[in-house]
Amino acid sequence: MHYRPLPVPASVVAAAVLLGIPVAHADGDNNTLIPNNKRLNDGVVANVFTVQHQAGCTNDVRISPQLQRAAQRHTEDVLNSRALDGDIGSDGSTPQDRANAAGFHGPVAETVAINQSIAISGNDLINRWYHDPAYFNIMSNCAHSQMGVWSENSPDRTVVVAVYGQPQGVGGATPASTEGQNIPLDPSPDYDASDELEFGFNWLPWILRGVYPPPAHPPE
Repeated sequence: MHYRPLPVPASVVAAAVLLGIPVAHADGDNNTLIPNNKRLNDGVVANVFTVQHQAGCTNDVRISPQLQRAAQRHTEDVLNSRALDGDIGSDGSTPQDRANAAGFHGPVAETVAINQSIAISGNDLINRWYHDPAYFNIMSNCAHSQMGVWSENSPDRTVVVAVYGQPQGVGGATPASTEGQNIPLDPSPDYDASDELEFGFNWLPWILRGVYPPPAHPPE
């Protein structure tokens, strides 16, 4: 499924360059004084949790550091290799190859979003994947109890990769415990001036169009 890119006004890009605003990336911490995408990445996991429970799942999807590393590898590859637009890496690797290399044991699946602009909203991202039948099947698969999300931005391109996994132990059996292998979502990331800026960006379309951004959860 292809989406028409939304152009970024030249004045916005120029202002970012002149002001020395660093490009956001997912550095895995809650210090949003240094721009990062942790809130976006955690939001993807939270939305997948919602999709799975709407589908009748009872497990709580958790963040896998191994799958996060696999997602980071492909995100950086796609961001820097403009010919890539899917699951296959520039070295010919598949999502399973990258997960195996990161130390994850079990089958995996992957969803990828590429936006031809400096950013993408969590609402736009989850709605894209929710309404793509193949991606929806991946997100709503109850066996995908672990996942890793990574995102990177450049002035004209944003890439988000989510890798979903079914952890397996010796002999292919599901391990009795995944303690130490996954990370719960942070319920209270820090709040600072960047949150006010984020709210301002959400507020602007409301003023211009009279329509506030859609709710975080996709329609049923």
